[in-house]
Amino acid sequence: MTSAPIAPAALPTDVAVLSRLEPGLVERLRHEALTVPQDWALEYGEYQNGGWHTLSLLNDSGDPRDVTIRDCARVRATTLLEQMPAVSELLTGLGVRVMWARLARLDAGAFLWEHRDYGELSGAERHRLHVPLVSNTSAYLVLGGTKVHMSVGRVWRLTPTSPHGVCNRFGPSRIHLIIDCYADEALRKLDHGEAPEPGDAELLPSPDQAQIDEVVATATGLADLGYDHAAETALLELFYQFALPEGRAYDLISDMYTELHRADDAKRWRSKKDVMLGRS
Repeated sequence: MTSAPIAPAALPTDVAVLSRLEPGLVERLRHEALTVPQDWALEYGEYQNGGWHTLSLLNDSGDPRDVTIRDCARVRATTLLEQMPAVSELLTGLGVRVMWARLARLDAGAFLWEHRDYGELSGAERHRLHVPLVSNTSAYLVLGGTKVHMSVGRVWRLTPTSPHGVCNRFGPSRIHLIIDCYADEALRKLDHGEAPEPGDAELLPSPDQAQIDEVVATATGLADLGYDHAAETALLELFYQFALPEGRAYDLISDMYTELHRADDAKRWRSKKDVMLGRS
């Protein structure tokens, strides 16, 4: 199966480059991220295929392996952040009101499936800052049919209440410092209006029905032979290849199981769609 070339695009409105970091600081951050962390936590298993790992830097417990995001009245440094002076310096220097901060590692071949964030939190306006420390061009975010590569050396803002997914198709591992913070004057001052660079964003092609049908036929054959995980993965990965309507990949899976007369599996995937996209 072949697809049309990916076209350059503007950044989606829910993504922005806020500011640049001094190269020396970036190297110190990168060194700490590569040398200090260990025993990464695997959480949110239903949202991924098993290659996304995190460690907390600021939360309300002080435990770096406490990585389940929640509203925190007051955050404190974890034992991991105490070993990372450059990261601590950056977090203080940004000046934003932090709800949570963590390191996130996305390994080669890893996917975070299409989802919305913050659905379990209070209604306070908040945004997610990404500080890429180690990356590669096969690691990218997909949002609104646009592929976004967050490059190292800049502070990015993401509003993750819009459906999005992340992948690292070929590696090496991608490591980001992720800061969930509240919308306030400090966050607004952090936005220096940095212009995106060529290659930051590309439009994903729209599929024709024949392309979708080809993948569906292959996936259905796999599921009919009992290879459910491979079938589901083939359909979920369409989100990273084509500009699909919201939730379309989940619909394809439930429709596949309906076609195979597996009503319970079809119902399970309809329910999963609601959870992933914040509709439950």
